[in-house]
Amino acid sequence: MRPTTLWRYEVRRAGWTAVLGPPLAVATGVLAATANPLPGDTMTARILLGTLEMALPLTAGVACASLVGRDPAVEVQLAFPTPYRVTLLRRTAVTLGWAALVAVVTAAVLIATGWWDRWPGNHGVFAGQLTWAAPTLALGGLGLAAAALSRSPAAAGALVTTVWAIQQFFSGAAQQHWPGRMLYLFATTRGADPADWTANRLTLLATAGALITLALVVLNRSERLILKDDE
Repeated sequence: MRPTTLWRYEVRRAGWTAVLGPPLAVATGVLAATANPLPGDTMTARILLGTLEMALPLTAGVACASLVGRDPAVEVQLAFPTPYRVTLLRRTAVTLGWAALVAVVTAAVLIATGWWDRWPGNHGVFAGQLTWAAPTLALGGLGLAAAALSRSPAAAGALVTTVWAIQQFFSGAAQQHWPGRMLYLFATTRGADPADWTANRLTLLATAGALITLALVVLNRSERLILKDDE
């Protein structure tokens, strides 16, 4: 199979959640910003950056949670020369890569139009891209690892959504202590201590790497790839 054909196939297998989720999340955020009843460029800019930091990572995390078990005959996949975990890694790369492309284009538009600079805590043009990159990778890794461990895309997606919701609605409690601040997903737009931002972003990236590694280790056991319903 040619590389282009292979990657097109992986895009199809990743599903509509992975393809439509990020652009819909950005579109919803832009609509929320334009409909914002609170006047002021700062608040509008916060909503726009918050779209990259909150809405887009959630869609990527849920999409990654749905990747395990999408194939109708996993047993056949296990017989292929290419390990199935490599196939899942490609689909994860497609899912997170597409979310990253949407985020980069959106950030470029915000930078070009001046909205990026109107949020005081933007952390610059380059380092500021960790606004979306860190939580996207962290939730994506969580979704993939949870799906690998539970063998249930629904349960994995629910876990991603629950973690996101807890940090969203209990922001103060989540940041009361240093470990919580290091793992807080929304440190750019809702962070309690701006001085923790760089350490927070690096911690999320390290956590994402650990979770993806865990998922690949678990998926190396072929029996973990056969869903409960097929056993």
